[in-house]
Amino acid sequence: MTLMLRTGLLALLLTAAPLASAAIPLPTKADGTPSLAPMLKNVTPAVVNVLTRGTQQARHPFFNDPNFREFFGDRVPDREVRGLGSGVIVDAKEGLVLTNAHVIANADEIRVRLADDRELDAELVGSDPDSDVAVLRIPAENLSAVQIGDSEQLEVGDFVVAIGNPFGLRQTVTSGIVSALGRSGLGNRYENFIQTDASINRGNSGGALVDLAGKLVGINTAIISTSGGSVGIGFAIPMQLALSVMEQLVEHGSVKRGMLGVIGQDLTPELAEAFGLEAGRGAVVAEVLEDSAAEAAGLQPGDVIISVEKRDIRNFDALRNAIGLHREGDTLKLRYLRNGKERSTKVKLGADQRNANGGSGLHTKLEGVRFENADDDEGVEVAQIQPGSVAAEAGLRRGDIIDAVNRKEVRNLSDLRNHLRNEEDDARLLLRVRRGEGALFLLIR
Repeated sequence: MTLMLRTGLLALLLTAAPLASAAIPLPTKADGTPSLAPMLKNVTPAVVNVLTRGTQQARHPFFNDPNFREFFGDRVPDREVRGLGSGVIVDAKEGLVLTNAHVIANADEIRVRLADDRELDAELVGSDPDSDVAVLRIPAENLSAVQIGDSEQLEVGDFVVAIGNPFGLRQTVTSGIVSALGRSGLGNRYENFIQTDASINRGNSGGALVDLAGKLVGINTAIISTSGGSVGIGFAIPMQLALSVMEQLVEHGSVKRGMLGVIGQDLTPELAEAFGLEAGRGAVVAEVLEDSAAEAAGLQPGDVIISVEKRDIRNFDALRNAIGLHREGDTLKLRYLRNGKERSTKVKLGADQRNANGGSGLHTKLEGVRFENADDDEGVEVAQIQPGSVAAEAGLRRGDIIDAVNRKEVRNLSDLRNHLRNEEDDARLLLRVRRGEGALFLLIR
């Protein structure tokens, strides 16, 4: 069995055989000796350690035992949690550091250790669990930033170098190639990963993936492994996606994504045949949401979206990623097929209601949770939950349906928002949850 590893996070994936890192054509020193050292001297000062400290509610079966509750009351002890990851200075004048959202999740204290051993307190500018991107700010004193590259120009076979702090080791450099592009299915809502065989290990999360010119093309985020160590399958967030998220986090503190307003699926060869189409690539519109940007643009069920702003759309994930790079109010040109004939339209993106329904817009204890209305006004469903979040540690799971909060009935997202509007950030949340055929109460402290 194989594990996808992030800093402190595990997820089951398919088995894969180890791959050897590729030999890399090296630049040379002044004496002609092949070496990456000249390039790395300019890059490594921008790669940092991210040190976090926080608390999580201790979890053990006896904490729910009535005798324990009678003796200790409702107070369940917390435990201190420390984390270690990596980050990259991308703006020396402003002191901005890019890292992964999962590296700083639930952190009460964040510190950044520079390559010269200085340790600085870091401010969390913003975090976006959907793309696993977070931005920190540190005092802008004698900092070095990495040059930004263009991940859109990467090709399979290009040589890359990964830099980070695996297993707490300082400034570790590994080399390899771009093994694949456009990878998805690792658990984020917006995914377009660069796959590389440059060794990435636990603690590398948030580190740099650079090209041979020393330009930042990706932010390392996850690996697939059979043992906890690298087997040559690592993933990085492309810089163009990371930069798009960073700009909004710096400007707004959150990401204001636009929404097209369609529910769809991949155009499989079987569907292509049924629709009388030759190509088997694209995103099929199964449903157009009422009062959405898609409805205003005239899209209909059965349309097959094949490009957004000249970006080819391979499948529905690619459509979601293409839309997710743009903000509410942006106008995009879409090309689509209807009854086998190609058409085009312009669409002005609306507000991403699902993003607005994330826990960040409801209550601090629901950060990292995304909700959607359950069927027939019967509650709100947990559509996505960030591992390690406060709600996840309290026992909330994806697929749970919340039908009451603090003993107030919840029929839909509007009810949930109204009930939580006046709750203090440190208030406890008592949730009544339907899970499968059963029901339970969850207390989030």
